[in-house]
Amino acid sequence: MSRQEKKENQFVYAMRLLKNEGMIALTIRALQKIQKMRHRSTKRKKHLLLLGDMDDILKADWSSKTPKQTAKKIKTPCTIAWVMSPPGESGGGHQNIFRFIKGLDDQGYTNHIYLYSTNDHPKTELVKERIKGFYDLDLENIEWLETGQVIEKGDAVFATGWETAYPVFNAPANKKKFYFVQDFEPLFYPMGSEYVLAENTYRLGLIGITAGDWLAQKLTKDYGMECYSYNFGSEKQLYEHTNEEKRKEVFFYARPITPRRGFELGLMTLQKFHQLNPDYTINLAGWDVSEYDIPFPYVNHKALKLSELSDLYNRCAAGLVISLTNMSLLPLELLACGTIPVVNDGHNNRTVSDNKYIKYAAPSPDALARAMDEVVNAKDAPEYAKKAAASVRQNGWEASVDRFVSAVEEKLHG
Repeated sequence: MSRQEKKENQFVYAMRLLKNEGMIALTIRALQKIQKMRHRSTKRKKHLLLLGDMDDILKADWSSKTPKQTAKKIKTPCTIAWVMSPPGESGGGHQNIFRFIKGLDDQGYTNHIYLYSTNDHPKTELVKERIKGFYDLDLENIEWLETGQVIEKGDAVFATGWETAYPVFNAPANKKKFYFVQDFEPLFYPMGSEYVLAENTYRLGLIGITAGDWLAQKLTKDYGMECYSYNFGSEKQLYEHTNEEKRKEVFFYARPITPRRGFELGLMTLQKFHQLNPDYTINLAGWDVSEYDIPFPYVNHKALKLSELSDLYNRCAAGLVISLTNMSLLPLELLACGTIPVVNDGHNNRTVSDNKYIKYAAPSPDALARAMDEVVNAKDAPEYAKKAAASVRQNGWEASVDRFVSAVEEKLHG
């Protein structure tokens, strides 16, 4: 086999792994391969690689007794510690975290950031610069949480992902312990160790504040977790209805590295839609898809800046959004621009938003394509788009931030 053929086979394997197991699994496999190459000559044993540090996981013995929170009342405003993976230059998950950190900051709270990762260790100076891009936040209290390190700062402490829940559980008992849950993370993995370890974090007795009601209902019913929830909103300064003319374009949130966004299902849907409406421009944004063999003409926008999205949405009559776990933030943002979201039907999505202008359809290419076809060919499309935008005009994030702060203060005082 030639070197070129080996490279092609490796690429096919990587894409199959990415599709079946996700970006996290692909990253871990890559790290394992690098580790194997480095240790081949010394014949050292492989290290097990997980998002969570194994020492922290082993220390968290939740199964021998029911975890309970301290009853100590804490005077507010106080210092709140956040344990999180290092943020990139953009990303919806961190954007949401910092939205609520900003809300607490505005109420006089001091926020202390603990960075936590088993594979990515950017310098804190770089992280500070990245954080400044989120809501003009200028946070100075940032440090790395090392393996086995006790969380000393903060009267309360927040976990923000399954891997961070273990060190939060291990924090001193006099701290209030919260869990900011944005999705059902076990479903990010095939059934295996990561699934179980992620699922177990809902049994640690942490107080959940969840993105939408679906997660709160699921975690309370299935794991007995105490949860508060907040409603989704859209950034009014970013998303606005500006185009009242007939639109001849559609949008798809294309994220092949994120299996829960249904990239393949979306492409099949758009192939059907293109057959029905070949004169419509199809826009793909969210990731660079140039390496994929896509069976219809499209515009590859790659990863756009937040400031660029409103203009794109305002050109589109419909926006295809696949949400296979928790609901995406996109449907309300699309509605704010007069773009009708076409979303896969399911309890997970309807529980989060029952806005009548969201076009729900069965999760099949045919049903989703027909729904998009109905949207773009509606006779009153411009007027309908105007009404859709008006339906979310009051859905800013202010009420959600207030709800978040109130939930925190209720538990700190209780």
